[in-house]
Amino acid sequence: MKTGTLTGIVYAMLTISLWSTSAYFSAHLRRISPFLLVGISFTVAGLMGIRNIRTWKVPLIVFAIGVGGLFGYQVLYFLAFQHAPAVEVNLINYLWPLFVVLLSPVYLKGYSLRWNHILGALVGLFGAGVVVTGGVFDALRFNLSSAPGYGYAAIAAVIWASYSLLIKRFQPLPDSLVSGFCLLAGLLALGFFLSSKPAVPQAWTLTRQEWLYIILMGVGPHGIAFVTWNLALKHGDPRVIGSFSYLTPLLSTLILVITGTGRLNATSGGGILLIVAGILIGSGVFFRREVVKQSFN
Repeated sequence: MKTGTLTGIVYAMLTISLWSTSAYFSAHLRRISPFLLVGISFTVAGLMGIRNIRTWKVPLIVFAIGVGGLFGYQVLYFLAFQHAPAVEVNLINYLWPLFVVLLSPVYLKGYSLRWNHILGALVGLFGAGVVVTGGVFDALRFNLSSAPGYGYAAIAAVIWASYSLLIKRFQPLPDSLVSGFCLLAGLLALGFFLSSKPAVPQAWTLTRQEWLYIILMGVGPHGIAFVTWNLALKHGDPRVIGSFSYLTPLLSTLILVITGTGRLNATSGGGILLIVAGILIGSGVFFRREVVKQSFN
């Protein structure tokens, strides 16, 4: 395995670990407007890197992709949870690693798909579905009344995959630039929030615990994690990183279980094995050396 690819996987794992805490924070912040939540947490994330503002001089199209990707994904993600059941939204949202794999040859030159990339992503997706639903797929209740929420989740998944691949396409970019994306996206979200007068009083009713969780979300999942995700894509192969990303729902569930806000049943063990198998298949571990070398080129 190339050193660059290994570096990309290390950064991806660090990102996934930080993102896995989002479910815990979100579970305690459900009453808060998505625009307020995104506005505060992203602004915190942006201010963390504002000392490097001089390095943010890039083409306007790059800023448009970065701000649009972060703002669009997060707002639609939170809106999805407000318009559809959490299990179904989670399942649809975790299509994004599959989209990262499938859209790689669309956005990037020299990243043709091999069958192991597609199979690995699909196996990982199924494993994520087992973990998210607890293996009870027949309990899923997709209905027309929740269609807007499903749509938000699906569009969010496409936006995040597209953002990830387009940012890799425009590399090399300064790593601190992600802070600029976060700051502008946060201010944009706060602007939308303040324009909704009935919602404004909510900003003054946040508890100390809610402020703490929002700030921690800004520092970790929305701050450090976005920078390390940028580094993962810069150094790694998106077709492989997409398969690794299915560890996110697994680690999120484990955190919820440890903190007493979630459950993990015996069936979920099968989901864990499927996710690991998907990673191994997608990264080419099961195949002869020549195929492995090609899959990382």
